[in-house]
Amino acid sequence: MRKLSVVMPTMNEEKSIAKVINDIKKYAPVGTEILIVDSSRDKTAEIAAQLGARVISQKPSGPGRALIDALINASGDVVITTDCDDTYPMELIPDFIKLIEQGYDIVSGNRLHRQNKAMPLTNKLGNWLFAVMTRILYGIKTHDVTTGMRAYRREVIDSHAWETNYAFPVEIIIRAVKKGFTFAEVNIPYRDRIGEVTLNKWRSGKAYLYTILMYKFNLSSKNKVL
Repeated sequence: MRKLSVVMPTMNEEKSIAKVINDIKKYAPVGTEILIVDSSRDKTAEIAAQLGARVISQKPSGPGRALIDALINASGDVVITTDCDDTYPMELIPDFIKLIEQGYDIVSGNRLHRQNKAMPLTNKLGNWLFAVMTRILYGIKTHDVTTGMRAYRREVIDSHAWETNYAFPVEIIIRAVKKGFTFAEVNIPYRDRIGEVTLNKWRSGKAYLYTILMYKFNLSSKNKVL
């Protein structure tokens, strides 16, 4: 098994960060690096550091930029991303690792299946639309392009200079698959979050829509909404 890192962007997650880190420790291999890129005003970073996580502090610059920085700075040969609000199942880390070991370059968690009830209807409809567009325009067999839980081989992370912010999760799979990296998707449970929502879903939605069209129709990558 290659060295594993589990990374996440954090912003004011002091209510949930301890549980998430402890769950990672419970289910990830011994020696796994836990890395957060933090823009909090509360005690998130302090709690994470006390629990042994590596902390990179930065000014708030958007979820995608924080996630890119986390991926780039991770020391692992395989990097799993997650959110710090306890919505994602850390107990499935071994399943993601197994698929990477079977030869996939990207393993993505699909939240958009019938068993999941936690996601608001408007979010579910928007995410469904983005996934349908991605399947039709790029032939990628995905049902959830906005998910926060994925595993990447280091070669995927280092393959491009990433361009987007709010739409980074769809950018990375589009550009990676176009380059020839292999992709697998698995259904995962999705739980009610702990703490307040910090993502601007309308700005994020516009960024996803533009990004999905951008790489198909060679639109400008300088659009500020990204």
